[in-house]
Amino acid sequence: RRVKKFEAGTVVDPITVHPEMTIGDLLRLTEDNNISGVPVVEKGTDKVVGIVTHRDWRFETNLKQPVSEIMTPKEQLVTVHEGESNENIKKLLHEHRIEKVIVIDDDFRLRGLITVNDFAKAENNPNACKDDKGRLRVGAAVGTGADTETRVEALIAADVDVLVVDTAHGHSKGVIEKVSWIKKNFPHIQVIGGNIATGDAALALRDVGADAVKVGIGPGSICTTR
Repeated sequence: RRVKKFEAGTVVDPITVHPEMTIGDLLRLTEDNNISGVPVVEKGTDKVVGIVTHRDWRFETNLKQPVSEIMTPKEQLVTVHEGESNENIKKLLHEHRIEKVIVIDDDFRLRGLITVNDFAKAENNPNACKDDKGRLRVGAAVGTGADTETRVEALIAADVDVLVVDTAHGHSKGVIEKVSWIKKNFPHIQVIGGNIATGDAALALRDVGADAVKVGIGPGSICTTR
């Protein structure tokens, strides 16, 4: 999840706070998640009522007061609607000398958060591999143990892009069954099977739905399989 949010064109599910939260709790939340600003929404809803950033809390000493005392309120917010062009967003960020802009719908409900850092990262890394929402693509390795299916479900819930069923010997019943199970239950997920060293192994994995194979026995620097 942290990688998916690291360089996102739009963070579609940003961390939020509510106006009644104390500044002390806000600081703990932002430190734990390494973020410098969050949208403020009505408690229990996604209705935007403000934004609070490190500029607001940097020199604050009264950590017991609520976020509402230091946030930028709704009436002063700079916002954009879903689908706004990057050029217009950059103009707004520059014109208002702000680092973050909230994405809303017609009912002022939160739909995302865009930061100036995202534009800088995109310009510095134009060839980064990203999904259709502008987020870095993420792969994860799983084995063939008893907890594999639970791990796969959790990874998919966290928006993983590709799964690697990764074992020392990929031409095995366990790997073939796990690749088959993943493709049957989550056909939209790309799956790589391995490690293999023969054509027969590649064909066996292909036949159960593998999108790619990982070739090479014992490729890891500390692997003793070879």
